[in-house]
Amino acid sequence: MAVPTFTMRQLLEAGVHFGHHTRRWNPKMEQYIFGTRNKVHIIDLQQTVPMLYAALNTTRDIAAGGGRVLFVGTKRAASDIVADSARKCGQYYVNHRWLGGMLTNWKTISYSIKKLRDLETHLGSEEMGGLTKKELLNLTRQRDKLELALGGIKEMGGKPDMLVVIDTNKEEIAINEARKLGIPIAAVVDSNSNPNNIDFPIPGNDDAMRAIQLYCDLFAGAVLDGLQQEMTTSGIDVGEAEAPPQEVIAVETPAAPEAPAEAAAAAEPAAEVVAEAAAPEAPAEAPKAT
Repeated sequence: MAVPTFTMRQLLEAGVHFGHHTRRWNPKMEQYIFGTRNKVHIIDLQQTVPMLYAALNTTRDIAAGGGRVLFVGTKRAASDIVADSARKCGQYYVNHRWLGGMLTNWKTISYSIKKLRDLETHLGSEEMGGLTKKELLNLTRQRDKLELALGGIKEMGGKPDMLVVIDTNKEEIAINEARKLGIPIAAVVDSNSNPNNIDFPIPGNDDAMRAIQLYCDLFAGAVLDGLQQEMTTSGIDVGEAEAPPQEVIAVETPAAPEAPAEAAAAAEPAAEVVAEAAAPEAPAEAPKAT
């Protein structure tokens, strides 16, 4: 089974090569910087390609082994995309706020998930007729609050086997918890990020919605490939399965306001700079298996 493929043109059109203003950079990202244009760092996509493939391959292998993949992206630009992509491939997500101890204190989180299930059952029962409007409103608010925080992991049933993270600065707590437990992390690292604590860093823009959509589509596709491989290994006829996994194909999303203003300021010239180092039409070649 092969992981989803992508082209250099897709990366360019999604704005993956745009970093932040040069004054906001993290020197630890220097090796992944191609150059600057209009005081904006341009990320070297020639390095992004093999590193992204490495992350996708690992994600596929974990899914093929029955592992759980947790997508993490709590900032506004990533929230809906992360949730939708995780649902597409039957995995899990945190897209509102990372609660301290979500991984390192799973026992407490499990108790909160049980409380959420109890509230859902209670609110769906006929006993609700005996409550006042105020009591019903309070219970509904409790459920909605827990659903917002834990809805994406309530079916996870245990700690994840891999994290896919969109913004390493925003999700620092999640990354620290995963590292304590030895859970591998694949994460997008922008020019203002620290790649040292990431098992599978992916140099790229972590603010633009089109870039985030591309990453999530590719990772969802890798998970589906892994699940299909698991079914094949188990002797299940995928063609006769009731709902066989469908490969997620990255599609262009309508242009939306992109987060970093510096990226817009350098858009056209920056693309020309990266074009010098990348063939825009050719598919990005996956590293050969060793």
